[in-house]
Amino acid sequence: MPQSFAAVPLHIVFSTKGREPTLPPELVPRLRQYVASVLGELGCALLNANGVSDHVHLLASLGRTISIADLVKKVKAGSSRWIHDTFPELRHFGWQAGYGAFAVSPGLLPAVNEYIDRQPEHHRTQSFQDEFRAFLTEHGCSWDARYVWD
Repeated sequence: MPQSFAAVPLHIVFSTKGREPTLPPELVPRLRQYVASVLGELGCALLNANGVSDHVHLLASLGRTISIADLVKKVKAGSSRWIHDTFPELRHFGWQAGYGAFAVSPGLLPAVNEYIDRQPEHHRTQSFQDEFRAFLTEHGCSWDARYVWD
């Protein structure tokens, strides 16, 4: 086959450093635009993004030339640098070291989109830690509570 193709939608979740509530809600739409540009440069596409004060959710289409780890590393490094440069009052802002990346079947894309859109409402009743543990369990990830949080 002379061409390579990829259709790999991912639900990516990561937290602020120490899960501190350091991400102002008014910054989230601008962060979404920045992340979309980073992903585009990597040959990926941002399908949706949203977040609350202590974490973000991205729905992205993984490009065919980059690994998940490299994608997340570049998004986190670039967005952290952008936040520091654009909002000097957030100079102590940082992302956690780890992340979760979960494959999304095409039939579930609308449900995941809606879930991401409803993040502020969702987190009125569930903490990020409970949400993330539920994702790990739902997706069959084995994990040790001593090493999930930094």
